[in-house]
Amino acid sequence: MLHSTVTPEAKRRAFRDALASGVLVRMPGAFSPLTALAIERAGFEGVYVSGNALAADLGLPDLGLTTLTEVSTRAQAIARVTGLPSLVDADTGFGEPLNAARTVQILEDAGLTGCHIEDQVNPKRCGHLDGKAVVGLPDMVRRIGAAVAARRDPGFVICARTDARGTDGLGAAIERAKALAGAGADMIFPEGLADAAEFEAVRKAVDVPLLANMSEFGKSTLLTADTLRDLGVNVVIYPVTLLRLAMGAVAEALATLDADGTQAAFVDRLQTPAETNALLGYADYADFDTALVDATVSDGTGHSRDHQKQP
Repeated sequence: MLHSTVTPEAKRRAFRDALASGVLVRMPGAFSPLTALAIERAGFEGVYVSGNALAADLGLPDLGLTTLTEVSTRAQAIARVTGLPSLVDADTGFGEPLNAARTVQILEDAGLTGCHIEDQVNPKRCGHLDGKAVVGLPDMVRRIGAAVAARRDPGFVICARTDARGTDGLGAAIERAKALAGAGADMIFPEGLADAAEFEAVRKAVDVPLLANMSEFGKSTLLTADTLRDLGVNVVIYPVTLLRLAMGAVAEALATLDADGTQAAFVDRLQTPAETNALLGYADYADFDTALVDATVSDGTGHSRDHQKQP
């Protein structure tokens, strides 16, 4: 109710324990706090805050237009409602190495479990689009080094993403992955790998946790959770799946409403008010409010009066 009772520190410990356990942490992308609640209710192990989905929900393309304030504000709203670990896309760290350092501290304060920072130049592009460019490896090492040095809670996970597979090939991506792990990254996110064989090659090259991006309409073959687990992948994200599914339903519903003049044709597919209220924990709020106003205390005259009990 209101906020999750699980502290950010506890979420970070749980995430690190999961990374060390060999299990696969599945993180669907939440574009709102309500979708984060649905992800938790469905039994997934974590929540991902996608830069692509966040930008789209703000009416912007994924071209590095969102600010640190916009990202941290939305990510904090998502992280506060769920007891699950939450990983956020921090783009390029929003500037130079000093900016990356500040980004980490802002996201720590916002209650996130971790973030990933990538090696693209600004303005960045979606990782599964052509026309990208990456900074030199020494620049990216400084970017990750600054993020690691600025971290105050050692539990906060710093993931290094490399887009070098799409610009310079698999070999370059592997070399970057090894260098970034050496620079202190807790996890490696090799973006745009083609297939299982490429994930296997990266897994053999680095001994830190590995993240896979299973994004529809992208460069990577959509591998199952079982396959990724067998390959030794530690985290899988589904960044824009829920947003794309929701917007597909929105477009279909609007077309039907326009054509029919009524929503009657799709009412049976809507989430009911009871289902939404159950997801929100509406009954818990009502019980909490009732408990506050039911208490009575003496008014000092020997009589009793209604008084709100302090929580």
